[in-house]
Amino acid sequence: MADKLTKAVTKNGLIRIYAVNSKNIAEAARKFHSTMPLGTAALGRLLTGAVLMGNMQKDEDISLTLQLHGDGPLGRVLAVANSKGEVKGYIEHPLADLPLNRFGKLDVGGGIGKGYLSVVKDMNMKEPYIGQVPIQTGEIGDDIAFYFAQSEQIASLVALGVLVDRDYSVKQAGGFIVQIMPDCDEFNLKKFEKSAESITSVTQMLEKGLSNEELIREVMKEFEVEILEETDVYYHCDCSDDRMQRAIISLGKKEIQDIIDEQGEAEIVCQFCNKAYTYGEESLEEMRDKANR
Repeated sequence: MADKLTKAVTKNGLIRIYAVNSKNIAEAARKFHSTMPLGTAALGRLLTGAVLMGNMQKDEDISLTLQLHGDGPLGRVLAVANSKGEVKGYIEHPLADLPLNRFGKLDVGGGIGKGYLSVVKDMNMKEPYIGQVPIQTGEIGDDIAFYFAQSEQIASLVALGVLVDRDYSVKQAGGFIVQIMPDCDEFNLKKFEKSAESITSVTQMLEKGLSNEELIREVMKEFEVEILEETDVYYHCDCSDDRMQRAIISLGKKEIQDIIDEQGEAEIVCQFCNKAYTYGEESLEEMRDKANR
């Protein structure tokens, strides 16, 4: 089931806004990775941020990867998105848990820890663009905003939220990114800062039943806003038998022969959807013969 992402701009063209309700995306990730609430919140937030940033890419061929390399108990957390609304993710330690933070909330910042956020844009050129910034709080929204400020020189407000229900399913998930255009004047900047002062959490707004458009108008209540488009976004893993076989072939003849001699078969599990691909001795021999080295 698809979620919805909405793009808008202020009538004066000085501020752009992206908002998404990502409940189905976050719930799909929870089911694929069997996460505990802390992992559900962290991965759900990163997927939400990635799908919003993916929508910002003009070229359909661009793949965008966000990766948090922190020293917290959740380990590595990553999300891969594109401009077509597809996103998938991975979390190294889905069962990690921590006590609630001092605000009585899931301690996502503690779960991520200190380290860095990397953003990789693969534009089908020889070398991808890679931006990297230190993790600021581990709450993910703050870290993405810091990335925009440092690596792309765009002042941004990033809010991401995941509300986990008592049965550990995702009750609400969503987020928004507000970006200030370079030609925004002091008057409109102050006006936006006034709007931002009264913004409640994303999940609180979603709990009230606000649509993306209503959320955007709530966040930007000091401005006239023009809704540009609404698109479908969804968790999508593009793993396939062909892709897995190519991964094995890339190991080379010797390593494939070692697998045949030692195990007689190989199993590869997709890190994004946990689907298992098993290859017997005959299949491995065929792949070995196709290997170039």
